[in-house]
Amino acid sequence: MFVLKLLSRLPLPVLYRVADFLFLIAFCLIGYRKRLVMQNLRQSFPEKDEQEIRSIARQFYRYLCDFAVETLRLLSISREELNRRITFSNPDLLLSALQAGQSVLVLASHTFNWEWLLAAASARFPAQLDFVYQAQRSRLTNRFSLAGRCRFGAYPIERFKVGRENVARKNLTRILAVVADQYPGLGHDKKILITFLGRETAFFTAPQALANSTGYLVLYAAIRRKSRGYYSVHFESLGKPPFPNQGQTLVHRYAASVENLIRERPAEWLWSHNRWKTRHVTTTSA
Repeated sequence: MFVLKLLSRLPLPVLYRVADFLFLIAFCLIGYRKRLVMQNLRQSFPEKDEQEIRSIARQFYRYLCDFAVETLRLLSISREELNRRITFSNPDLLLSALQAGQSVLVLASHTFNWEWLLAAASARFPAQLDFVYQAQRSRLTNRFSLAGRCRFGAYPIERFKVGRENVARKNLTRILAVVADQYPGLGHDKKILITFLGRETAFFTAPQALANSTGYLVLYAAIRRKSRGYYSVHFESLGKPPFPNQGQTLVHRYAASVENLIRERPAEWLWSHNRWKTRHVTTTSA
């Protein structure tokens, strides 16, 4: 970790030169998960020709390499610099709820740069930010990811401890952040099939369960890349309490918002993730 923290202090322009080199390796030399990326893009955008698909893929790899060095930079970035680089276009949607004593469930997606989004929200908003995460097998990877995410006081909650922590922290006015578009691959994960990017896709039902049990306002944080190292976040309302018994409405709204953002900016989503695996696809009813 000492070496990583030392490297993170390099200025971003220097780190972006490293990202350019990583792009040459990942895209041009070894083709990191290139078959999967191309397959995902072709199946998600059948209306696009091969030249368009290759152009999106190429841009995706550039953004992925930028994401790698930006995540490293989180280990030492200042609050002031992060606030310059991540702006919120409609913060009042979140702030007004917090000022009224209403906690907020913020759903995000794997669009670049979700790591900066989490840290910037923690640094920017006057409330405790808790985030749900999946522990990795590597202790170093866990230490690295948590060090960046917790720089400005965010509180990590391992996914299997969410219920227990919600009870323990029920008296806090807080932001609970969940990146909810990953593949729900464990056998006991509760999931639902939704048509997403033209295919049946498994989504966690946990966001609806969290909203039902907590009564939190639910927002989607759509992050867009403005230029290299600069991003804008726009909050979209997905639902307000109280939540009637309406199945998985929030999850459907979330999936639609994520898809809209991907279609608007196709190179900015994590195409190297094997999102459409089929193991354990036993779903709940909609």
